[in-house]
Amino acid sequence: MSISMHKDYFAAIDMGTNSFHLIIVKIKADGSFKIIDREREVIRLGSNSKDDFKMISLEEEKHALEILLRFKKLASKYNAQIKAVATSAVREAKNNNEFIQTVLKKTGIVVEIIKGKHEANLIFQGAKKALNLFDKKVLCIDIGGGSTEIILGENGKIIFAESIKVGAVRLTKKFFPNYILSDAANKLCKKYVEEQIISNKKILFNNNFDIAVGTSGTIQSAASMIRNRISDVEYKSLNGYSFNQAQLKDITYKIIHAKKLQERQKIKFIDKKRADILPAGLIILNKIFELFKIEKITISEYALREGVILEMINN
Repeated sequence: MSISMHKDYFAAIDMGTNSFHLIIVKIKADGSFKIIDREREVIRLGSNSKDDFKMISLEEEKHALEILLRFKKLASKYNAQIKAVATSAVREAKNNNEFIQTVLKKTGIVVEIIKGKHEANLIFQGAKKALNLFDKKVLCIDIGGGSTEIILGENGKIIFAESIKVGAVRLTKKFFPNYILSDAANKLCKKYVEEQIISNKKILFNNNFDIAVGTSGTIQSAASMIRNRISDVEYKSLNGYSFNQAQLKDITYKIIHAKKLQERQKIKFIDKKRADILPAGLIILNKIFELFKIEKITISEYALREGVILEMINN
């Protein structure tokens, strides 16, 4: 049975490089929202392309359509208005226009391919809401599958919002194509990450901030491992949880020294679906800690999709 008054229900679909996410929210009278349903599925969009994310294969397109049809079916139970955004992998694919036209034809879902700066802005809006960061100077980091967004904001306003082409899936393809780690590949990967971030002249490195905030997969996976190892209990929510550089280095050492995927999958509290790409993600995160002199980072469970919801409400 579907729920009436679609203006009260919004659905945001985040078509990321590593996974697709859906959240469905109920809008409250004061303009805030409550998440009432969510779905996530790993897809690794563009992974069949040999050179970065140049093409979305027919197999990936088929998988994407299956996920999106399921997401739409769930959203339709609430008669929710849907907004779908696509990020790095779709942004860069040569056949992205054909892909989103096929999605529209087969599912009726209009997909907006958002630019990196827009993505970074939406992530910041989500994080700001989750942690009530309206009166602080914030460094916000989001490590995705294809790109990493770095945002500096103060009193709710953005100073810079940049998207760097280093992501957990992208760098795994580039440096660890068989998911086997080596000291040489690790070193090359670290050097590459540093070069890519430093080459962006709009990023301000020597800027003080009140709080460093981390969102999305890699950072939440790191936080979950650290927290669960300390308490030996699985927690449902990580929002507001912080970890420091020493704790990050500790789990990075453990994961990087498990050279083969099968070894990493046996590590306690690791997300098995992320064990293949987590080393690359952690290399990015460690390098960001180093470059920005971060002592500790606090988790925001809101990121891009919640930013999309806030944009829908504002519009």
